[in-house]
Amino acid sequence: MEKWRPMARPRLLVVEDDFEIQEVMKQYLSDHGFDVVVVPDGPQALERARDDIELVILDLGLPTMDGLDVVQRLRSTSTVPILIVSARGEGVDRVTGLELGADDYLVKPFLPRELVARVRALLRRSRLPASGSVASGPVQIDPVARRVLLEGAPVELTPLEFELLRILAQSPGRTWSREELLDQVWGEAYVGDTRRVDIHISKLRAKLTVADRPVPIRSVWGVGYRFEA
Repeated sequence: MEKWRPMARPRLLVVEDDFEIQEVMKQYLSDHGFDVVVVPDGPQALERARDDIELVILDLGLPTMDGLDVVQRLRSTSTVPILIVSARGEGVDRVTGLELGADDYLVKPFLPRELVARVRALLRRSRLPASGSVASGPVQIDPVARRVLLEGAPVELTPLEFELLRILAQSPGRTWSREELLDQVWGEAYVGDTRRVDIHISKLRAKLTVADRPVPIRSVWGVGYRFEA
């Protein structure tokens, strides 16, 4: 008889230099079904992120290397979901973090259950199955393989960017409001925070730009966005 093996717990990397916050995060996330690796600084985060990590939870105020630099370095080599958890709640830090490639931003102090909810939402998006290939000019989207090609070359998208593109592309010609995209991709907890939609759409369009060809994601003034197939 084959030996029973427990299901693997999702492995998270927590990058936090405050010992008390480390302990709270590790205990709460472990209690809710996650395998948690904790490191106190950027260089160790970049090293451990090479392991089988499914999501990174990152503070910005780190010793030796600023958290925003860690986001940029991680995103240059990986599409792993990144959740920033920081006391730096000013708009400029949030926008910069998202523009550099973070998928979400949670301001300290936070409720532990909200942290778990954000983590689960990001992991759900990164694993979400889909169907129905779509092509528009030089862009080819395979939702099953979760792969995007631009003139035959693979495009590296974060799970959140891919989910945005998938939703738009599977309803070609439909105009999605920012609020609808916010609800579909981020969930009801983000109602009203439409800036993050614009930030991620801007990054997505930049990745799908080829010479003089029009990008298939069009802005609809005063409403939102639509995909032109």
